[in-house]
Amino acid sequence: IILVFTLALGNVLDLIDIIYHRRSESANRPIKGYLQLMKICFWAVALILTVATLINKSPLMLLSGLGAMAAVLILIFQDTILSVVAALQIRSNDMIRIGDWIEMPTQNTDGYVIEIALHTIKVQNWDKTISTLPVRKLITDSFKNWRGMFEAGGRRIKRSLFIDQRSVRFLSEDEIAKLEDFVLINDYLEHKKQELADWNANLAAQGAKPINGRRITNLGTFRAYVEQYLRHHSGINQKLMLLVRQLPPAPTGIPLEVYCFTSAVNWIPHEKTQSDIFDHLLAILPIFGLRVFQQCSDVSGMIPARFDAAQNGPNS
Repeated sequence: IILVFTLALGNVLDLIDIIYHRRSESANRPIKGYLQLMKICFWAVALILTVATLINKSPLMLLSGLGAMAAVLILIFQDTILSVVAALQIRSNDMIRIGDWIEMPTQNTDGYVIEIALHTIKVQNWDKTISTLPVRKLITDSFKNWRGMFEAGGRRIKRSLFIDQRSVRFLSEDEIAKLEDFVLINDYLEHKKQELADWNANLAAQGAKPINGRRITNLGTFRAYVEQYLRHHSGINQKLMLLVRQLPPAPTGIPLEVYCFTSAVNWIPHEKTQSDIFDHLLAILPIFGLRVFQQCSDVSGMIPARFDAAQNGPNS
């Protein structure tokens, strides 16, 4: 009777779990761990009642003797106790929900949470494998939860264009006039020309030579164009940070970093938007007189004079 009753209670708890999973809030507040804890308690009570019945003793007498066995019980249920404490911390701090994308390098895990139980959490990785993690690992080890990205409504782009430093120069008046046809940077060029004219006039009044004056550069103008292009792009979340900046020059050129957030948070549309942006920037770069840095694989192209001399001979 005790066994049948305990099994029936376990089935009732399973039914409650199935019904609860049909509710919308089940992903945010799973109860499977609590139901498993209740099952453990039911089976513990059933075990005590069964033993008491077999030895014809009162269950209270058996419970009174549990004090001496407390250390043994703690050792036996150590994992369960630690899991319960960890589960309570996770749920009280809302650290993980079903459907969250988590990244845990120490456990080689990167994917979506598909199940939260008392002892374990199941994560489906991007390669469709399933990782099973002990709940307490989420307390003792660090992990990254990408839920904030989805809630913020923006996925980050942080990528650099490497500009050939030899292509950076001042713009001539004709080049500036040509670039003024771009609606995106027309205001920038007008403001910049006025700013530099005032600056240079002040220097001239102090008797400084024209070489001390400031002039518009192609890299600075391109940087302004990229920023305005992103600010008018329909795929960029304008409420989040948007930045175009130069990083320290390196042997691979001058990194021009694009830092912004796409409105699409899912992987495929995010990558499509990012690719479209950089396709455009790479294609329009030569109009500003700039070149992308690229490792030279043709050594002869680096020393054309010596190469020609070697090909044609010393008397040619």
